[in-house]
Amino acid sequence: MNFIDEALLEVRAGNGGAGSTSFRREKFIPRGGPDGGDGGKGGDIIFRVDPNLNTLVHFRNQKYLIAKNGKTGSGKKKTGQDADDLVVLVPKGTIIFDALSEKIVYDCCDEDVDYLVAKGGEGGAGNCRFKSSTNQAPRRHTPGWPGDEISIRLELRSLADVGLVGFPNAGKSTFLKSVSAAQPKIGDYPFTTLRPNLGTVQIYDTSFIIADIPGLIEGASEGIGLGLDFLKHISRTGHLLILLDPQNTESLIEQQLTILLNELRTYDPSLLEKTIWIALNKKDTLAEDAILELQSTLKKTLASLDIHPKGVIAISGFTGDQTSELLGMIAREMMGGEGED
Repeated sequence: MNFIDEALLEVRAGNGGAGSTSFRREKFIPRGGPDGGDGGKGGDIIFRVDPNLNTLVHFRNQKYLIAKNGKTGSGKKKTGQDADDLVVLVPKGTIIFDALSEKIVYDCCDEDVDYLVAKGGEGGAGNCRFKSSTNQAPRRHTPGWPGDEISIRLELRSLADVGLVGFPNAGKSTFLKSVSAAQPKIGDYPFTTLRPNLGTVQIYDTSFIIADIPGLIEGASEGIGLGLDFLKHISRTGHLLILLDPQNTESLIEQQLTILLNELRTYDPSLLEKTIWIALNKKDTLAEDAILELQSTLKKTLASLDIHPKGVIAISGFTGDQTSELLGMIAREMMGGEGED
């Protein structure tokens, strides 16, 4: 299974190097003063966004992130070498939690920011730091300071403009493939999509990102199936496109809509405050009068649930019929215009 969007890690920054005790010993200067140098700084642990990553799978077998320690100081007041920082690459949309308190440490959304998770310890002081009028030959130095240690939990939540929501096999992957350059895995069995696929759509003078959120099922908000893993991705999208399957033999179209909306409401009521479009997929398998009847049924169901979408439209992700019209509605909304009902 490729859906890896969470990881637990023990993070340990490098310790500072110890200072040194040393005295100047040169020809004709047999009793030189203290010249022990300071220790070097321990390595920081820094997280950085890599736009080429879209999963946390590279942490599958990794439990620890440990930066190197700073070097010990030496004579002639030479400071020990600072350790290199440990830079960790994560996908955009990764949230870093303190694993004990569950507080958010960082929400990694900016590619130009270094997220300092654990700071390396400062180096210890060499004995030259302790020279005074009353102690001309100190034999004291200090060890380096320990680096920060923290247990963290990484959670990836997809960042997209539009979240594509629907039951397994509703045709979401086919739709995304037809309207963007994304190449999701497609198959005729539940949960073909095991992690969100992102596709960039260009239309008019704008572009936006659609996330194919893996199929929801009834009880997803209570953790049935992979529900909670999937629902948290929806929370990061700006708008929702709900795709319904008229060929689903297990639930009628209005039942699908009701279940999906209830799961979204149960997980987070604010999800239904997003801009929503409803798409009746697989139009190519239906007669025109059947389409009109189903659209009427959907509008009645929406009214009973007090949900007011921007549009209810019949499309075919397979043939592309009406997909441009749907994308146009979304694009106009992105540009501040009005969608069509």
